Amino acid sequence: MGITMAPLLMHSPDVPHAAKEALRLAMLAPVEHRDAHLELAAHVLYRETDLDCAEARDLVGLPTSGDCH
Repeated sequence: MGITMAPLLMHSPDVPHAAKEALRLAMLAPVEHRDAHLELAAHVLYRETDLDCAEARDLVGLPTSGDCH
């Protein structure tokens, strides 16, 4: 997963529950399934907070060049 803020995000009161759950599942998932959960967490952060897509992806440890839709 590289460098990620996921552990901090999971305990932040400002992070939507759905994003926290996706991050939790990413940490528990086998390596080949982690990105799907991280993509969901980034999508939720993008949709439900003031973060832009690149910021949301960066926070969960994904490349900033991806899509949040």
